[in-house]
Amino acid sequence: MRKLTLLSLFISFAIAATAQQTKTFAERLGWPKGSRVLILHVDDAGMSHESDEGVEMAIGKGVSTSTSVMMPCPWVPEIVKYIKEHPDMDAGLHLTLTSEWDNYRWGPLAGKVAVPGLVDKQGCLYPSVEAVYFHASADEIDKEIRAQLDRALSMGFKPTHLDSHMGTLFAKDAFMEKYLQLGIEKQIPVMFPGGDDLFYRYEAKAATIAELKKQGKYKEGMAIPEPETLDKAKTIGEMLWKKGLPVLDDLHNSSYEWNMPDVDNKSDEEIQKWYTDHYIESIGRLSPGLTMVIMHCTNPSPNFKYISDTGKKRKGDLLAMTDPRLKAFLEKNGFILTTWREVMERRKKAGNAE
Repeated sequence: MRKLTLLSLFISFAIAATAQQTKTFAERLGWPKGSRVLILHVDDAGMSHESDEGVEMAIGKGVSTSTSVMMPCPWVPEIVKYIKEHPDMDAGLHLTLTSEWDNYRWGPLAGKVAVPGLVDKQGCLYPSVEAVYFHASADEIDKEIRAQLDRALSMGFKPTHLDSHMGTLFAKDAFMEKYLQLGIEKQIPVMFPGGDDLFYRYEAKAATIAELKKQGKYKEGMAIPEPETLDKAKTIGEMLWKKGLPVLDDLHNSSYEWNMPDVDNKSDEEIQKWYTDHYIESIGRLSPGLTMVIMHCTNPSPNFKYISDTGKKRKGDLLAMTDPRLKAFLEKNGFILTTWREVMERRKKAGNAE
């Protein structure tokens, strides 16, 4: 297949992207005008037994509709077994290029010799996106994400979509190109917010302002730049659509930054109310279109604290997804829940429709 470059993609589809989009991608996928369609997505399946339990509970007993698996991690066999026992389950690949915890780590599936720029002194993937940005080449990125897809297929697990752990594949244009290329080549949907991204833009700006205030650098009225990727979002979104893949209108990726005061000393009931309130408020602000809502549902055991100090935060997501109050809110306000599986089926039916 002819190699795609970002430059050639922008030239080919700039006209389409700059034209005013009259329909959301949700409409182009066949949902009625004005529909607010959600993929309620649980990240980090396969990371730990507790993460796998969280996925099973959030989807099996709650309103979550999708998950994605971290193929280099130790608890992948458990979650893949569960996925194969539930063949209608919506499960993709959480393409993993970092290993962020201090004492619980994993290495690249391609092997150190094949991808030396992805490996730290412990022989594991680097702990930060920044380290990957400065050490890894695009070719190494390509080798590793293909190795992760290969492991899934070898295990009899065909992913419904691809997304990116810690957003590493969005850190550099050359990385993102490999990610998009893999999805196009294999005709596997990729997580990409290629619509108006009204919620994502607002949240990104609010996060930047909060960080500037924390550093004492914020001045009222100062210009806040948007993430560079958003400058190209519609162009890339149109390109993906024309290549046969579905596209998101928006992305809700906020809950990991929510910090409940004194959460370690709160009861499950208090945590559930706080997190459900935040989901209701934030989801209520979403505009019409197809939005992926990302969360990290985990059922933490006493041992989970030796992996990460985010157990209560992750449990908050799980408690919200299994809260009848959230389900009632979604139903009352007419939200439509979907999966990447359904979205790709709709994209195939849409054919060449604009």
